[in-house]
This record gives sequence, structure tokens and C-alpha cells, in this order.
Amino acid sequence: MGRIIVVGTGFSGSILARRIAEECNRRVEVIEKRSHIGGNMYDEYDENGILIQKYGPHFLNTNKYFIIEFLEKYGELFPHSTKLLSYIDERYVQLPFNFRTLQQLVGAKKSESLLRKLREKFNGRDRVPIFELVESDDSEIRDYGNLLFEKAYRTYTAKQWGLEPEEIDKSVLERVPMAMNYDERYLNKDFQYLPKKGFTEIFKNMLDHPNINVSLNTDALLHIKFDEDSKSITYDGDKVELLVFTGAIDELFGLKYGRLPYRSLDIKYKYENKKSILPEEIVSYPQAKGYTRSTEYKKITYGLDQNIPVSMIATEYPLEYDPANPQANIPYYPVLTEDSQRRYKMYLGESEKYGNIILCGRLAEFKYYNMDICIEHALEKFEEIRNRLEEQK
Repeated sequence: MGRIIVVGTGFSGSILARRIAEECNRRVEVIEKRSHIGGNMYDEYDENGILIQKYGPHFLNTNKYFIIEFLEKYGELFPHSTKLLSYIDERYVQLPFNFRTLQQLVGAKKSESLLRKLREKFNGRDRVPIFELVESDDSEIRDYGNLLFEKAYRTYTAKQWGLEPEEIDKSVLERVPMAMNYDERYLNKDFQYLPKKGFTEIFKNMLDHPNINVSLNTDALLHIKFDEDSKSITYDGDKVELLVFTGAIDELFGLKYGRLPYRSLDIKYKYENKKSILPEEIVSYPQAKGYTRSTEYKKITYGLDQNIPVSMIATEYPLEYDPANPQANIPYYPVLTEDSQRRYKMYLGESEKYGNIILCGRLAEFKYYNMDICIEHALEKFEEIRNRLEEQK
């Protein structure tokens, strides 16, 4: 038997490493390029006791309680429904866009007939993608859909993705539909939580197993070699029985078919001697130049005295992922276009030649997974791995 290598310590890599180590009783070598575990979920406390998510805010939202139970094995969670606002036309409006947002944007009197039409048109539906409003056969609904699209979706998309909305896959734009009611929760999921001591604590406990060895500050791509003739993989010259890869798939194969597009973030931090800075924990800025949203982490730090006279906001400036740019050298989001998905399939075909590569996660599978889907998907991938390892015995 050869070595089992897991590249990456985000949810995909950490879950699969733990499952292989615990349920298959196999030694697992986990390789992490950065100086910390947790991938883009990494968080840490600052000197004021504020728990800062260093790569942007993450919240656990799901309709499947088994995902909550799974995470509770590794850390204590507390219920938390994410609340956001959007700053449009120099005023704060409700986000997700809902019936209150409608009244804020068009006025209470003008909203009456539109509210009635929306209730009739989308009867029984809790959330509706913006494109259904834009493409409605009712001119009043269509006009409001276009208002939202132009003031928020188009401008936000251009900054977040570096593309016009027409160029990007619709699934990305439909992630935050309009609420057909006054629901203020960002996502309408049944179970919404955050870890009391942060996500890093969960990853630390998940990777704490005698069969797991974690190597930080190690670029796995400098150690992995592919033999195209024998279709075998080695790590530092040793045979690899199974390679679980969660990083950017194009980089795994030396950019053979060109670089796949990912977006990165330059996050700027600003401290102020105030108890509170923002009117809500997260504010999006679709019309602002260069940045998309700000997060006040003090407001979501469990058990922190909100009266301490200091707070901080983290503001996100989206950039094209560029390994050579210190401000943009972390890939966050795959940019889903027809061309990028075509090239991804070429890389996928490359991985399938070897038969012992498992791709898992946003970067490796070039999909925009939410956290709950990422966790569920990793648990499903493990069953594939378990079967494969048992067949090789």
C-alpha cells in the first residue's frame, strides 16, 4: 500500500482526512500550503477578544440537521441567523431584498399594488430569483425587477466577479433571491448556527487523531509527481495510493490547459474607538467603488461584551486571483462561465486518467459550494473513498 495524501485543510480536506483515519484506520498525511489549518474558514481572536474570520464572513445555514450534529462532534455551536443590510442610493435597505426593501425603494403608497401582484404571482413561494421578476409578463413586477437588477445585482456582480451579469452562470446570481415576505434572514434555511469558539477550533479537533499528520507551510505541488506512462503518482518519490486534492485543479496539472479564473479578496481592516460602527453585522455596498461589503465581527463574536469601547470593520475588495500578487494570491470563488467550465472538464479528464485522485471542494471541482453543501458533499465523497480502499485490500 502507498501513501494517502490529503491536500488542503478546509472542510473538504479535513473531513475526508478524519474519516479515512478514523473509519478506515489508515495513516493520512495532510498537506497545507498556508501557516494555519482551516483554509478560508480560518479565524482568530484579536487583542480585544473579537473573533475575526480572516478570509471573510462564513455562516452555517442548512435544512439538514445531520450536518449540525456532525459539526457538534468537534465544537459547540450556537443558533445565529445572519442579518444584513444593503446601502443603496445613500440609505440602508433590507437584505435579502424582501417586501420591506420594496417599500423602502419605491415608497409605501406605490408598493401596495406591487405587493398584491407579487403575492398572487408567486403564491406559496418563499423566495424568488431576481431573473423571474425581470422576465415577468407583468410590467409592474418587471419594472421593479429591473430596478433591483440595475441598482444592486449588476453593480455588485461587476465588482465581485469582474464580469457583467450576462457573462456569468445564472446559478451564481440566484444564490440570494428576493423574499416574498418580510423575512430578514439572509438565507431561508431551517438551521442557522455559528461555532462558539470559532471555526478554527472545529478544524483543530477534527484533525486531532493519531492517524493524521499535518504538515503546514508545505506546497504539495512541489512534492507530487505524475508519471503519464504508468499513470502513477508519487510524493517525494514514494508511491501514492490515494491523492485527495482540494486545491485549484489547474495548478495541480501545471496549468496545462491554461489558468482557470478564480476571484480573490483584498480585505482591509479598520478599528475605531466606538461600541458599534455598522447598523448591522454585515452591510453590502453594490454602488460603492471598488469594494462590496463590510463585516463588523464584534457583533457575531459569541459571549463578547458589546459595550467594550472598540470595534472593527473588515471591508472586501474583490480582485482577480493572481498567485504573484500578495493582495490577491488566495483563490476564493471559481468564476463560472461557458469557457471556464469547458476548460475545467479538460482538467477533470486529466485527473480521471490516474484512477486514484479524489477531487473535492470549490477549487478542485470548480463549483460554488455553500458551506452546508461542501460538508455534505465531503461526507458523500468519503463513501466513494471507503469503497475504493476496501477494493484495494
